[in-house]
Amino acid sequence: MSGIFVSFEGIDGAGKSTHIHTLAQRLEQQGRVVTLTREPGGTPLAEKLRLLVLNEPMDPMTEALLVFAARREHICHVIVPALARGEVVLCDRFTDASFAYQGAGRGFDTAILSQLEHWVQGSPANGGDVSKHVFVQPDLTFWFDLPAQVAASRLTIARSPDKFEAQSKDFFDRVSQGYALRMAADPQRFARIDANQPQDAVWTAVQQVARARRLLTND
Repeated sequence: MSGIFVSFEGIDGAGKSTHIHTLAQRLEQQGRVVTLTREPGGTPLAEKLRLLVLNEPMDPMTEALLVFAARREHICHVIVPALARGEVVLCDRFTDASFAYQGAGRGFDTAILSQLEHWVQGSPANGGDVSKHVFVQPDLTFWFDLPAQVAASRLTIARSPDKFEAQSKDFFDRVSQGYALRMAADPQRFARIDANQPQDAVWTAVQQVARARRLLTND
């Protein structure tokens, strides 16, 4: 696969969705073909699963299984085909979110999450040739790091919360710790962005990383 896979991570209210759209526009201005997508979601079936995950009470294992089921559909029908076409895939959340939210936040067994990660991201998409398949993982992950209390105040202003956004500060503190653990395990992939600063400063930091990783060219 000749494309580039970039994920945007962070707790709800960190501002990642704003900057993923800005980066998509900048890449398109520089002549890149961009697939802008999200998780859970990205396909008609995965979007239906998203509605369940975000709004229905359920057992933590059920929640994790639905998230990874949506991810499998997303990988097979959106991410892998776009990368094969040489596009830049910008994804609002990916598997790091499962380890942060279901793992650290919910306290779900990370060994099971690791097994699901291996199955879902390490099997050939659509039954393809195993010899031509690689483990599907972002080439670059932006982690928008923001104190939970600040994120909560932003969400109160922005919209009515879903079941995750309505969680306690302690929950989001654990989620942030989960992201920190994922970054510690794979520091070359991650770029931590201090999201507790003005929007222009956050975008400047994103651009600096994107240029350093040769995702964006110098203007």
